[in-house]
Amino acid sequence: MREEILSRIQKKFPLQARPFQVIADELEISEAEVLAILQEEKEKDIIRQTSAIFDTKRLGYVSSLVAFKIAPEKIDDAVKIINAHPGISHNYERNHDFNIWFTLAVAPDSKLGLEKTLEILSKLTQAQDYIMLPTLKLFKISVKLNTTGKDDKKEKVKKVKHKEIELSELHHKIIQKAQYDIEITSEPFKKIVDELEIDYETFFSILQELQDAGIMRRFASILNHRKAGFNANAMVVWDVDENKGEEIGEKAATFSAVSHCYLRPKYENWPYNLFTMVHGKTTEETNSIIAEMSQEIDAKRHMPLYSSREFKKVRIEYFTPAFEAWENQHTA
Repeated sequence: MREEILSRIQKKFPLQARPFQVIADELEISEAEVLAILQEEKEKDIIRQTSAIFDTKRLGYVSSLVAFKIAPEKIDDAVKIINAHPGISHNYERNHDFNIWFTLAVAPDSKLGLEKTLEILSKLTQAQDYIMLPTLKLFKISVKLNTTGKDDKKEKVKKVKHKEIELSELHHKIIQKAQYDIEITSEPFKKIVDELEIDYETFFSILQELQDAGIMRRFASILNHRKAGFNANAMVVWDVDENKGEEIGEKAATFSAVSHCYLRPKYENWPYNLFTMVHGKTTEETNSIIAEMSQEIDAKRHMPLYSSREFKKVRIEYFTPAFEAWENQHTA
């Protein structure tokens, strides 16, 4: 039952006044049982966060995956410097000469921009080299760990056309509130609607508008991979023909064990342009999935990059003064 509940909250969290009652009714148990199980998983840090997941780009932020080459003895100091930037959401050490991998976003009103920010970070950290790997094409971003062991190996990846909307003041207020972790209580959204002095109908209709516009990807729970038993997570990079990149990327995205799939640029010192995050419970399982993928993916070569250390994994806090404060500090 625990695995079923964890699976449910990752895939489609009920956007209703009492979402855990909805889940309880589906599973034919009591709301109290659902709340108790989820509270326990939260206390064990298996559930990392339950909130709206927003599309950084659709909110006007500019972002990129970045790889730094840092001397081993300077890693700890470099990580502190990198993680201090409010636009760093993920930061890992991986098994490659480019050993520090992080995602960086800058705000819509950034004075420095992405490239200048990276220049500053590279100097502060004394990086020997770095590559910027922005998304050229997104095929999939959906972290749904197979907690039940019942998921199919392949899945359909829907292509969605988004509506264009103009964000109102209320949209912005709801984005600011909905980006944070909800409490595991009977009415987890009550605090938000009370603070904004709106009703549930208005709150959920605006979340639906944001989702239809692609600004909110989904509302869901994200699990702590390692604590949920998925200890072997690899960023697998593939060297594919740029003319066939979209076709190959779409095929790679159909693997259920793949949570993220992107096409990124190649460089002289970096020939890999297709990036897939593959999740497994053991290295053997993950390598087996990668081997299956390699039979279907037309690539010149591929390489799994396993993370040896996780330095940061958080959601960016949107529309806060922290971005401007960092830029002011580093341009004074």
